[in-house]
Amino acid sequence: MRALLTKIERASGLDRFGDRLQQTVQNVLRPQRVRDLLHGVWLGHPLHPAMVQLPVGAWISAAVLDLMPGQRKAATTLTAVGTLSALPAAVAGLNDWAGLARDQRRVGLVHAASNSVGLALYGASLAARLSDRHRLGRTLGWLGLSAVGAGAYLGGHLAYKQGAQVNVSVSDLHLISDGWHPVAEMTNLPQRQLLTRKVDDVSVILYRHGDDVTVMLERCPHQSGPLGEGEVREVDGHACVVCPWHGSTFRLNGGEAVRGPSPNDQQVLPTRIVDGRLEARLP
Repeated sequence: MRALLTKIERASGLDRFGDRLQQTVQNVLRPQRVRDLLHGVWLGHPLHPAMVQLPVGAWISAAVLDLMPGQRKAATTLTAVGTLSALPAAVAGLNDWAGLARDQRRVGLVHAASNSVGLALYGASLAARLSDRHRLGRTLGWLGLSAVGAGAYLGGHLAYKQGAQVNVSVSDLHLISDGWHPVAEMTNLPQRQLLTRKVDDVSVILYRHGDDVTVMLERCPHQSGPLGEGEVREVDGHACVVCPWHGSTFRLNGGEAVRGPSPNDQQVLPTRIVDGRLEARLP
């Protein structure tokens, strides 16, 4: 399986179709507020993995009921629930997929293809059940669950091996030792400008507004973009830093994500001022 997944990651032949599909998805889901809604920015967590719980749960439950006598109606209902709820989950997944790196999109394409086969099989299963061909419906349902299971395996590879839509910057916290760390002299911090400094070996950005100073991890949680090279914009009355790579936007006074593709907040470190010197520590 490792060798197969590595081949998929390196399958550049998928890019011709994948690049066109990415452009189509971005054009159809053009309003930023729609993309942010589907990314889960409002939730502070990727929306797609939360949404797939309903169809997967319904389909697994239907498969169990198919093994039990007298449960045709319940199994049919659950098959319908799973099939219908899979559609919005797929839209959220496509929105996330369009913001991934190329090697991640390759695996994501196969993930989507496997799930699409599963969805088609479940649609056919539902049609067979509604026409009283329950034996065929059960067979198609089990085949659909197999296809969806393969898709879930690929989804796990995307998240756990390739880091798709996970907070890739939070691991930097593990490189910071306990206790307070000197960061900068307050007299050297200009107002409302981004500066980059180090806490131990971890790069952070500093932003001063009056006597308040934000110390935030510098690597963007989406794809490790350099927030220190980003620009500061005001969004809904809050100063925010915009990632120069993909546009993820975070409040400088708390780290909350306000625009995607990152659904994850950025980590801000607690600070204090001692004898005119700014210090920071782990949360």
